[in-house]
Amino acid sequence: MKKLLIGITLVLLISGCSGESTAKQMYAHLEKAWELEETFADQQDPFTQLEEKDNEIYNELIELSADEEDKITELQKEAFDNIEERRSLLETEKESIENAEEEFTKVKDYVEDLNEEVKPTAEEMIKAMENRFSKYYQLYEAYLNLLDEDHILYELFAKEDLTEDELIGQINVVNEKLENVRELNASFNQFTDSYNELKEQFYEEAGLNVEFEE
Repeated sequence: MKKLLIGITLVLLISGCSGESTAKQMYAHLEKAWELEETFADQQDPFTQLEEKDNEIYNELIELSADEEDKITELQKEAFDNIEERRSLLETEKESIENAEEEFTKVKDYVEDLNEEVKPTAEEMIKAMENRFSKYYQLYEAYLNLLDEDHILYELFAKEDLTEDELIGQINVVNEKLENVRELNASFNQFTDSYNELKEQFYEEAGLNVEFEE
């Protein structure tokens, strides 16, 4: 499942005035944070492909009979490799978010120096992004839990005395974890949309001559 990304490419057309305004200084940090999330963005397609492959592996395994041991072992290995690849992508993604958060935090130092009419939007924008970061870390932990339960599920397929109840029970656990991940992902995407809208509004209210490029 894909996570929405912050912003779009932005170009600030600097006028010939001397010195940078507070809003322009904030702009620099906001767009630097966007750049630092590019690694996060790069993980989304590979993540989706791995999730689709995981679903294929599961569907194959569930159709096998217990005496097809070689095929079960082969698919198990594929599943475990897939899980570890997703763990690796998740850590890369998290590092990118942490770097972006560190940069974004710097904008808070400038809010008090903003014009009063711009300040409320700036504060809303910052709150939206803080909520987004907080939701991401919840999503990160939830996805790790999902991967752990996925691993347990795939281990069961090689268990000699596996019962139907045991398998169904673990499938239900995985589905519950997956639903939690989906809900958190949807919330994360909502905060991303909110932040993007507020950032554009802030730039407009601050009088920054910004072009939004697709």
